[in-house]
Amino acid sequence: MILSIVRTGFMNLRRDRGALTLSFIVPIAFFSIFAGIFGSRNGGTDPIRIAVVDEDHTELSTRLVEALQTEPGLKAETGPAATKGAPPRFYDSRSAEAAVRSGDFPVAVIIPKGFGDAPIQFGTSGKQTKLEILNDSSDPIAAQVVYGLIQKSAMTSLPDAMASEGTKYLDRISGGLTKEQRTRVDQSMRELRAYSESRRDEAAAGKGAEPASPEEGMTGLISAEVRDVVGENKKSPLVAFYAAGIGVMFLLFSASAAGGAILDESESGTLDRILSSRVTMNTLLLGKLLYSALLGFTQLTVMFLWGALVFKVELFRHLGGFILMASVTALASAGLGLALASACKTRAQLGALTTLVVLVMSALGGSMVPRFIMPELLQKIGLVTFNAWALDGFTKIFWREEPVTQVWPQVLVLIGAATLFFAIARRLARRWEVA
Repeated sequence: MILSIVRTGFMNLRRDRGALTLSFIVPIAFFSIFAGIFGSRNGGTDPIRIAVVDEDHTELSTRLVEALQTEPGLKAETGPAATKGAPPRFYDSRSAEAAVRSGDFPVAVIIPKGFGDAPIQFGTSGKQTKLEILNDSSDPIAAQVVYGLIQKSAMTSLPDAMASEGTKYLDRISGGLTKEQRTRVDQSMRELRAYSESRRDEAAAGKGAEPASPEEGMTGLISAEVRDVVGENKKSPLVAFYAAGIGVMFLLFSASAAGGAILDESESGTLDRILSSRVTMNTLLLGKLLYSALLGFTQLTVMFLWGALVFKVELFRHLGGFILMASVTALASAGLGLALASACKTRAQLGALTTLVVLVMSALGGSMVPRFIMPELLQKIGLVTFNAWALDGFTKIFWREEPVTQVWPQVLVLIGAATLFFAIARRLARRWEVA
């Protein structure tokens, strides 16, 4: 008897495609996405892209820049990609800060003038030139990781500078070195310089000299000041960054539910009576699109108003940008809801398909996990979803505080997505006209 009940359960599951989808396909899809995001390659993570500015232009600063460029944990760039035939361009402090503000880099490292004179300091006396790390605070760990890798790069690229500063400190606290000791120190310094140059040549030749592990070096050899250039004045930075992500994800579920009303009308026979009147299918779908878009816009408005009143989201400072982005996002969501509803025959099918599509789009598009921590390949794949474009637009408005004119790429993509989804819905809705 028990086995018969078990067999009946599996037979019912096989007949119910929606339940079957939720039971197997959704877990596999989510496992694949999150394994791709958080899965490490050989125990490591994807390199952090940084902009590097060398204002010192000395031998020591050049060696540090080269060490940062060969560091496996970083993808250091000294300038934008040069066009064919054009001379190379290099970042300065202003362009590097602009690149961080625009989201091109999470971090920029500036090596100021005077670094070569005092790169490293031992003890409490003396003056050391500090690097400047420009940070986008939406990524809370990037600046810390970069700072640690700077120390590692200093260990491998500036051993002679470390030894020189250490010798000066030892000379100062010991009361002075003897002539023989100074001769031995000078000989060691020459060997260190030769060793450093050989490692640089190996790195340039691509031989991949093994860098010292972080545990082998001391922290704080090179000092740096971290300055947040994005989000530094936000009252609730994390709320401002993630508000749009949550809003867009739930907007998709709501739009799909609203679009599914046409399935209820079809099952009850109401749809046939509507189409037998003066209402055409084009008029009906446009009306439902407008209703769903207005509902979604209202939901986003209520959510952001709540965020402004309770969590200090700066809605009223960016009201124009919010209205524009909320309008096109709600329109694209409404179009997707209609397309999903038109592709299904029952509410049960719509529920299963909506769960699969919306959750996968939200995972890839950045609603669940910020796209900046995803591998580069997944970030590009995420652009297939309109979630990513919607979140990029909201981020420009609320986080980076860019003018409304800067979100035109996102607006065009969302309008195009809404048009495509409506065309798909119209094509699939022909079955109701025939019936």
